[in-house]
Amino acid sequence: MARRSKHDPYDHLPPEDEAPPAPVPCWLCGRPTGKTIVWHHPVPKSRGGRDVVPMHSICQQTLTANFTNSELQRHGLEVDGLLANPNVRKFVDWVAKKDPDFTATVTRKQR
Repeated sequence: MARRSKHDPYDHLPPEDEAPPAPVPCWLCGRPTGKTIVWHHPVPKSRGGRDVVPMHSICQQTLTANFTNSELQRHGLEVDGLLANPNVRKFVDWVAKKDPDFTATVTRKQR
């Protein structure tokens, strides 16, 4: 027979009456993030980037498919420069109506 603990095994969980935290907006598209949040380096780590921003995985895939590390380094934390790219603008307009946890395959840029 198993021994019973004096402590509640679920005491580390938050009480049910607490509201969940507000969703964090995606850095690229501005939609609220879902269950999965990708912490992306706008300036790649290989280029000295230290800051991270929350993103959807599909938004991060789109950035890496459309920009090289050098291009991302030039844009830095400026989203407007990235949105000036017609492929990224088209993607952001398309994904705006999707669910926060939406995912799909992103085609790679022809280099």
